[in-house]
Amino acid sequence: MTTLIGSVFVVALVIVAISIFLHFVPIGLWISALAAGVNVGIFTLVGMRLRRVPPGNIVLPLIKANKAGLAVNVDQLEAHYLAGGNVDRVIDALIAAHRAEIPLPFERSAAIDLAGRNVLEAVQMSVNPKVIETSFVSAVAKNGIELRVKARVTVRANIDRLVGGAGEATILARVGEGIVTTVGSTDDHKEVLANPDHISRTVLTKGLDSGTAFEILSIDIADVDVGRNIGAELMTDQAEAEKRIAQAKAEERRAMAVAQEQEMRAYTQQMQAKVVEAQAEVPTALAVALKEGRMGVMDYYNMNNVLADTQMRETIAKAGPVDLTPKTDEPKK
Repeated sequence: MTTLIGSVFVVALVIVAISIFLHFVPIGLWISALAAGVNVGIFTLVGMRLRRVPPGNIVLPLIKANKAGLAVNVDQLEAHYLAGGNVDRVIDALIAAHRAEIPLPFERSAAIDLAGRNVLEAVQMSVNPKVIETSFVSAVAKNGIELRVKARVTVRANIDRLVGGAGEATILARVGEGIVTTVGSTDDHKEVLANPDHISRTVLTKGLDSGTAFEILSIDIADVDVGRNIGAELMTDQAEAEKRIAQAKAEERRAMAVAQEQEMRAYTQQMQAKVVEAQAEVPTALAVALKEGRMGVMDYYNMNNVLADTQMRETIAKAGPVDLTPKTDEPKK
């Protein structure tokens, strides 16, 4: 029994040792490299394991590059992987550039990949230009009519400017700016509708691809729609604003007039109160004048007669003219 347990233990130990050996020494990958004519040492593969670099991510792209006739080595690929790059995509881009006879060294391809751009897509765009479409750009001609323009821009990737060059968003922004400038400098919107290619020619002469990662091949106007009459709307808004200002000033004048009227009413009421107060003191003043002899009885009666005569005249004036024609009861003939 003890001998059987010892044998099982030895077999298990051998299996574990073989598994560890095959993990650190990828025999199958080494044989594949030799069969493809790629000279990769077994200790190089073991070193990749120790540096935590998957050997398959290096050897397989190396085999592909060797079959395509590219001069790359293990150290270049491993260094690019350790830097965080995509080795397989870089090799595919180098093969595509080599087939299309586009000069692209490994160092530039690796730099483009590490910069965050898709180097394979850039090479493909160099061979097959890409069409990017702007959204509707609103522009206003000098006569106040709004035009909504959509353009299609055909661009080709510029390999030399991929590192540090601006992207598609910059191209679209510059094209939109050129459309707004061109339409805005036109006297009549009908000129743009009649010759939309005028926009393309004007925008192309501005060198919009300067400092970008692309080369503009053509700008084609896809659609031109007539929008609002901005000039008329601005004039209407201005007239409405002036109307509101005039209404505000009129309301201010009305408020001032109401305030003055109320002030005059208060002043009139104050004067009437003083008159009533003075009238209330008249009997007392008359009594004092009669008592002190400054006024006689006849003077008092004369004053009353004058007041009564004045009151009668006021009553007659309020009643209107009196008809003095004699009235008879005889019927009219």
